[in-house]
This record gives sequence, C-alpha cells and structure tokens, in this order.
Amino acid sequence: MTADRAREILIHQSTNRPNQILGGDRELVLVTILVSVSLAFSLATLWGVGLAVGFWIGSIAILQRMGKADPMLRQVYMRHIRYRPFYAAKSGVFSQCVPHPSRWR
Repeated sequence: MTADRAREILIHQSTNRPNQILGGDRELVLVTILVSVSLAFSLATLWGVGLAVGFWIGSIAILQRMGKADPMLRQVYMRHIRYRPFYAAKSGVFSQCVPHPSRWR
C-alpha cells in the first residue's frame, strides 16, 4: 500500500531553530546581562544602576535586531575574523597567490 509513496520524516521546528534568549544570540545576551549587573554593583549608586539598566536595554535592542536579521550573525563574523588571512585581495591577471599556512585545516 505504501510502496509507491516516498518515505516522509517530519523534522520538528525546535531542532532546527537557533538558540536565542530575548530574541538575541544566547551568549551575547548572557554576557550583556553579566556586564550590566557588574556595572550596577560596582558603581553602587542610583545613577550607576540607571546607567546599567540603560546599557542593558540598549544592548538587548541591538541584539534583537541582529537576531531578527540573521540568527547566526555572530558565528559568521567570528569565522570571517578567523579566516581573514586566507582571503587576501587578489584582483588582476598577474596577481600572486597567497601561500597557505602550515597549520591550515
């Protein structure tokens, strides 16, 4: 009966979704919370707490925009920074190729 149909496997949405907290990248949001709490406790004044809350709200707003634009933006940026020596500008017919480092993977 089912020999003529292709096999279908449903993939749940939660297995394919990036890890986000408050709409931003998980690690960046946690670091922002840590920095703002440490700023509030280190200044220990009312304006210091206000400064920490303002920093936290502004950072979360920026991280939410980043998460909405591309949830993997941080990982792409870190890979770009790590691979920067491999992608030197080579425009022209007689340009020289950049040799690969010895520990390139």
